[in-house]
Amino acid sequence: MTNYLIRRLGFAAITVLFITFFVYFLIRIMPGDPTQNEAAAMNPDKPISKEDYARMRRSFGLDKPWYIAYFRWGGNLVRGNLGSSFFYKRPVRGVIAEHIGPTLLLSIPSILIAYVVSIPIGLYSTAYSGTLQERAISVFLYFLYSLPSYVTALMLLVYFYLKLQGTIFSLPSSQMTSDNFENLPMFSRLWDIWTHLILPLTCMTYGSLAYDSRFTKANMEEVMRQDYIRTARAKGVHPFWIIVNHGFRNTLIPFVTLLGLSLPGLLSGAVILETIFNWPGMGNLFYSAIGHRDYPLIMGLVLMFTILTLAGQLLADIAYAFVDPRITYK
Repeated sequence: MTNYLIRRLGFAAITVLFITFFVYFLIRIMPGDPTQNEAAAMNPDKPISKEDYARMRRSFGLDKPWYIAYFRWGGNLVRGNLGSSFFYKRPVRGVIAEHIGPTLLLSIPSILIAYVVSIPIGLYSTAYSGTLQERAISVFLYFLYSLPSYVTALMLLVYFYLKLQGTIFSLPSSQMTSDNFENLPMFSRLWDIWTHLILPLTCMTYGSLAYDSRFTKANMEEVMRQDYIRTARAKGVHPFWIIVNHGFRNTLIPFVTLLGLSLPGLLSGAVILETIFNWPGMGNLFYSAIGHRDYPLIMGLVLMFTILTLAGQLLADIAYAFVDPRITYK
């Protein structure tokens, strides 16, 4: 196991190096640069001199070729320094830390609800496969999975924010809290956050719920065709026990893979949904960083998402050995 972990960590380090190198190249060839945003924010009646423009490029590190700037960024990273955000004028580490909480508030309930609800739906659909209720559930799940979340977000905003405005069913359209949040008592603060959370959480969850339910049912159907299931039925084992103990236990490996792949989503957020609802999370931050050509912030976020993705895959591979004792690593 130790040799396996060393090999995987070495491979992960090479992958991180390749991805960050490639992303840095891409963001440097994007049209526009931070100096243009900085110049646009200044007084338009006072043109910027060539000397000032050259000084601004030096301050952003744009006076060097992109590969030299990348290795300079990598050198700072080795020393634990992610650099300073061009837009926020603060260390990248602090800017990212401020946005992790809102994204976790959105992503953790979304993942938990999706798993807790989808597994019973998948098992129920397997138990009643071929019946009218199972087909109705399948059609409904297919409809949910096919419905784009950004379309649902706009429809919900029109209905709950515009149509129901002034009623007790009206919901906020953006942000995580109201303007008077600081003046509210504790219970009202929690209620205020909850009302802001309902719409983005709904949009972020239903697609995953539909996919996980169909994923559970598809894996269960494959398992239920195995010989040991027929043997258990021939022995007179209760159908519920066959599905839960003999069937679902043998679908855990695909579930572990799915769970590992969902780990990056805990912090990466949903860029489009967070932007639509102006949710102050990581997805909205990433979108803003690209718009402002904030190279250090983009690289800090890409680095974090890459490490989370690789960590999720590694944890899933390690968990295989615990789920299935036949799997060993050498």
